[in-house]
Parts: sequence; C-alpha cells; structure tokens
Amino acid sequence: MSSDTLGRSPGVRSPRRTSGKASGKLPVRQRVFGKHPLGALFSAPYLIFVLLVFAYPLIFAGYISVHDYFFSAPGAVVDRPFTGIENYVTALTDPRVLRSFLNVGIFLIINVPLTVVLSLVLATALNKVVRFRAFLRVSYYIPYVTASVAVVGVWLFLFNGNGLVSTLLGPLAPDPAWLINPYWAMPTIALFVTWKQLGFYILLYLAALQNVPNELYESASTDGAGAVRSFFSVTIPGVRSATVLVLLLATVTGANLFTEPYLLTGGGGPNGASASPVLIMYQQGIQQGKPGYAAAIGVVLVIFVLVIALLQYRYAGGRDDK
Repeated sequence: MSSDTLGRSPGVRSPRRTSGKASGKLPVRQRVFGKHPLGALFSAPYLIFVLLVFAYPLIFAGYISVHDYFFSAPGAVVDRPFTGIENYVTALTDPRVLRSFLNVGIFLIINVPLTVVLSLVLATALNKVVRFRAFLRVSYYIPYVTASVAVVGVWLFLFNGNGLVSTLLGPLAPDPAWLINPYWAMPTIALFVTWKQLGFYILLYLAALQNVPNELYESASTDGAGAVRSFFSVTIPGVRSATVLVLLLATVTGANLFTEPYLLTGGGGPNGASASPVLIMYQQGIQQGKPGYAAAIGVVLVIFVLVIALLQYRYAGGRDDK
C-alpha cells in the first residue's frame, strides 16, 4: 500500500483538478451571448430596431440640444456652433413651455387613474360575461383602432357650443364651451384620450386575469368574501404586474400627447391652455425652424417621464422587495 493511500482517510477521494468551466470561468461565447445564443439571435432584430428608432434619435437630440442647429440641404457643410445649456435655460424660462408641462401634468392626473380604474373594472366584468363576450370586447377595442381624425369630428360635434353635451346640460354647461374654455379644454382632451385608448388596456387586463387562479376566488368565497372583497383581495393583487405596465404605458403615451390638442383645440388653444410639450416642439422645431430649442424641450420631457415612471415602478409594486 502506497504512502498516499496510508495518509488518506478512508472514504475520502483525492481532489481533482477543476476545469475552467467548473471554476467559474465561462467561455467567451457564453459570456457574450449567454447560455442560450439562439435567444440572442432571435432578439437581435428587435434590439436593432430599438437602437435605430429610439436610442439613436435620443442621442442625436441630445447633440442637437447643445448646438445652434438648423436644417440644411443634404451634403451641405454648415457651421453649427456649440451653445452649451443655452437652449435648456431658454426652454425652462419660457412661460409657454412651463405651461405645456403643467398642462400635460393635469392631463396625466386625470387620464392615468381613470385609465387604470376603468380598464380594470371593465376587464373584470367582461371576464365574467358569458353571452356576447366577443362582441363586447370588440366594441371596446374599436375606438382604439379608429383613426383619431375620424373620432375627433364626433367629439367636436358633442362638445362645441351647440353640441349635444352642452344642450343636455343646459345652464350647467360651461361658457365658453368645453374645448375653447381655458379651464375645461385639457380635462376634455383627457376624457377623450381615456375613452379612445381604453380598449387596449382592457385587453391587457383581460390577458392578466387569465393567470389569476380560480382557486383563489373559491377560497375567498369559502371565507365569506363577496364580489367586492374578492376584487380587492384577489383580483387587484393578481394583476399587479399588469397594473404597473398600464401605468407606465399610459404615462408615456400621455406625455407624448400631440394629435388630440392639435386637432381638437386648433393647436393648443385657447391661449396655450391645452398645448403639450410635444406640440410646442413641433411648433418650434418644424414651423419656426428652431430644432435645437425643440430638442432641448424633448430632452427635458424624457427626464420628466423617466422620473414619473421610476416613481410609479417603485411605489406601485413594480418589484418585489425581499
């Protein structure tokens, strides 16, 4: 018997040399593409799309915002001097820009809570409907896929001075009318956008409700919970991730408000009461030829949306704290 065998305890094997993989050193291919390179291949088209459509324009907007930039003919070499934060200072001290951010804040305060509450309640009701289920779902989704230009004509008919809503309300209707009233223009636009986009968010909640186990509702019913208690104790926690998604999408979509004030109030009227930051960007960058100034407003808007989205994600339960 050798000396190595005598010096080793019974039942204990000698240590073997570990390979690079076992010691924690992964091959370069796995470090770059992960354990499943095929997944990276399938996600590559969308990654390229995000880089070209979102990342590059955002970086280029940041470049434009710190230069005295203007559009020129293709191939022309022109001087675009560096201006630093001058465009940002001008934007943050412009009463029209500040008013537009206040307007979009009012819009979000009305639109986002209404979107979450109405879409969740209607999705819960539709999920329990047996007859005419497909018809009702399509009915709610039709306004979302209908062109805004077509639907705007209906709302102009409803909310103008002699419209159906004002006629029904009689002396209770505001004077001047809804869309030319500095206090009611933005709330009316918020109601319009909520109604038009509600069908999309209802579908998101309907998909989320399919993943809530029926056993939870049966247990709640056994414990004596009614429909309302089950809604708050089972449904709302069960669709929390969908709620966070709806909050984020409604916020991002609302912050990019453009078509509705442009069409409903003739470009942000009355006196800028319904102007949005994106509408101001269009007016300054395209109509008045100040792309650097418009880009600065856009960068500020991106920061504004990111702050709100992070707060929503943090406090609406977007992550599970362990």
